[in-house]
Amino acid sequence: MVELNPTLFAQIINFLILLYILKKFVFGRVMQAMSDRQARIAGNLEVADRERSAAEELKREYQEQLAQARTQAQAIVEKATKLAEQAKDDIVKEARAEHARLLKEAQEEIARERERAVADIRNEVVALSIAAAGKVIGQNLDAKANAKLVSDFINKLDAQKIGGIQ
Repeated sequence: MVELNPTLFAQIINFLILLYILKKFVFGRVMQAMSDRQARIAGNLEVADRERSAAEELKREYQEQLAQARTQAQAIVEKATKLAEQAKDDIVKEARAEHARLLKEAQEEIARERERAVADIRNEVVALSIAAAGKVIGQNLDAKANAKLVSDFINKLDAQKIGGIQ
């Protein structure tokens, strides 16, 4: 049981006075400090959320720019490949044209040389034919008549493709 004595009442009064003094001078400041701290923490959290959102936005923008850069790089590579292929085709086309031109020139040169050789052979045949005919006949007809006779004979041979000369 609790004994009621005057010191108990004095202690209760002292305790109530202490509570009043604490409430008047200390609790208000402590509560204000706690309220200020809570507001500061809330503000810091809001700032952190805004900065996190901004960082995520920057990350998204950088990723988009990176994707665009990759797309542009791929387009550049494709364009360079296409240009290289076109240049290769042009070089091959020019080489083929040069080959055809050189081949045609060679064939024309061969044809000219052949014609020259045929003409030289004709002249040799004419000279030999006239000399042989002169020895066989024993007399020499005039040079003009001999040349015409042999030339007609050779032309006839050419027309018939006799003698292996084509």
